[in-house]
Amino acid sequence: MIKITNNITLSHCCDLHTHSTYSDGSCTPRQIIKGAKRISLSAVALTDHNTIGGAREFTEAAKECGVEAVVGIEISAEYDKKEIHVLGLFIKEKHYEPLNAYIERLREEKRRANRELYERLRAAGYDISYERIAGDDKKGAVNRVHFANELIRCGYISTVAEGFAGLLSEKHGFYKPAPRPDAFAVIEFLCGLGITPILAHPFLNLTYDELRVFLPKAKLHGLAAIETDYSTFSAEQTAAARALADEFGLMKSGGSDFHGANKPNIALASGLGELRVPIEYYTTLAASRSI
Repeated sequence: MIKITNNITLSHCCDLHTHSTYSDGSCTPRQIIKGAKRISLSAVALTDHNTIGGAREFTEAAKECGVEAVVGIEISAEYDKKEIHVLGLFIKEKHYEPLNAYIERLREEKRRANRELYERLRAAGYDISYERIAGDDKKGAVNRVHFANELIRCGYISTVAEGFAGLLSEKHGFYKPAPRPDAFAVIEFLCGLGITPILAHPFLNLTYDELRVFLPKAKLHGLAAIETDYSTFSAEQTAAARALADEFGLMKSGGSDFHGANKPNIALASGLGELRVPIEYYTTLAASRSI
């Protein structure tokens, strides 16, 4: 069930960061489109983790419902030994083949890391089933959410958030992330295809001072924008992110990071309730595309 904030319409807003059942969301791409239609959202992007498997369902549903839809992706990358996420927006059908080939290399490493996580948990006495974990994800992009759901089923934890903070956090030794590609290389790859690269939720990964070092370097590699408006950002963080975008000549983007029931407090487009991403972010980004 998509959580929609009651009694609002968002006809002059957009949501450029959502996740579906093709990665770790609980709603199908079609349900996201229907949710966007219900609140009169002006534009919505699907940005599943390391996959564009939901692109066709998303665009077909958008045509049927008359919703402005943007195909995107969220790629996990590495910068200065830290994980950061790069969004790629405005993916077209001509990009599917080269992008899928690139993603498949990342997914191979992810599958290996998933299997090792499963084996570590089993060796520690957690009676879980890899078949059920994989079965939760019909699209083949298993990640920690699917492990958390299995641990919940088996009674070891109560919520996904508890799993991420406990058993499935890096500090507990069970979860070890797969090797991630260099962030600048990811940005260059997306830019080279004509896909718009955006730094996702910057303050979740980097400090203000780290961003001041990262952003000018990233721009040289093709970074187009940063996500300035985000569900969990304070007013001060939003203002700081917007100021950084202006200072370094980057466009602004924003989104809820909607995951449906897997992030139950985050509503489509309105986040924790106060998020309003202006449609001008979408129109500026769309107008800037070079290919």
